[in-house]
Amino acid sequence: MTFSRRTFLGGVAAGAALSLATPSLVRAQETRTLRLGIVTPPGHPWNNAALKVGEALKAETNGRLSISVFPAGQLGNEAAMLQQMQSGALDLGWIMTAELGSRIPAVAAINAPWVVDSTAKVAKLVREPVAMKLLDVLPAETGTVGLAWGITTMRVVFSAKEIAGLDDINGMKLRINTTPAYRDFYQLLGAAPTPIPTPAVFDAMSNGQVDGLEADLDFSWNQRFDKVSKTMLKMNAIFMPCVALASGRVWQTLPEADREIIARLTKSALDEQIDATVANEPALLEKFAGAGIPIKDVTVADAGRIIAEYDKIWLPKAPVLAELRKVGATL
Repeated sequence: MTFSRRTFLGGVAAGAALSLATPSLVRAQETRTLRLGIVTPPGHPWNNAALKVGEALKAETNGRLSISVFPAGQLGNEAAMLQQMQSGALDLGWIMTAELGSRIPAVAAINAPWVVDSTAKVAKLVREPVAMKLLDVLPAETGTVGLAWGITTMRVVFSAKEIAGLDDINGMKLRINTTPAYRDFYQLLGAAPTPIPTPAVFDAMSNGQVDGLEADLDFSWNQRFDKVSKTMLKMNAIFMPCVALASGRVWQTLPEADREIIARLTKSALDEQIDATVANEPALLEKFAGAGIPIKDVTVADAGRIIAEYDKIWLPKAPVLAELRKVGATL
């Protein structure tokens, strides 16, 4: 596909793409419910933000436009939803960089370890121009348009046994997200990355199929992974954002004014989600502490060595990683 994110978000240049004249004026009057797919469960901050976009869109358009949110992978996994957006069968999808990064190394670069080392810095990084530019490749690479970033807390590691720190990850069968960016990091730490479907993770921890798992705090509390864990490591190393996407095919059919409304409301809701994630992190940690699980902050004396080894793998594939590290160091 030859369309660009700027074209879709900013309008169509004169004489460039499709005409938005009479057909768009007609479409602008139609009542339309857009379908939005997301894999996180109800109650997750991303889901709440998606619902907020739908409510605001319905209010601003006096009911002409609305959104139906399909949570918990009801429309398929993220790969399936991306395919649906490419064909125009799905209007919107909030997709994690794990899926996007498995296709586009430049996007995967944001998942590199120690680009930033706190959730507060994550919130700043995704608002930086270098992060926004990562979305520019999406139309050509995936047939989708990136509207905004959403974030989670920095990811933590739960262990089924008591561990003291990062060195104890060596040799662990660790359930991780399957994105290559995470796999390479945990392999450098000596872990044996073990992919397990999300619904099976709790039981896998209970029966010893895996020794531990890594996830963000919101999802982990929602799933109560503390009940099958004896230690939680605050890694302060990696995070997993999502990108709010629109189907490129669908986006072309929307009048410029509607595109502007949807993009603006999506960014507004996710900006609120980003700020709330930072603000709510201490309360989430208190919940885990109150549940009786020891929480240990990881300090890494040889982080520089791990970063150097990691970047040998990733800089040739994603040169933008150098710029992300440079910006991250200033936050």
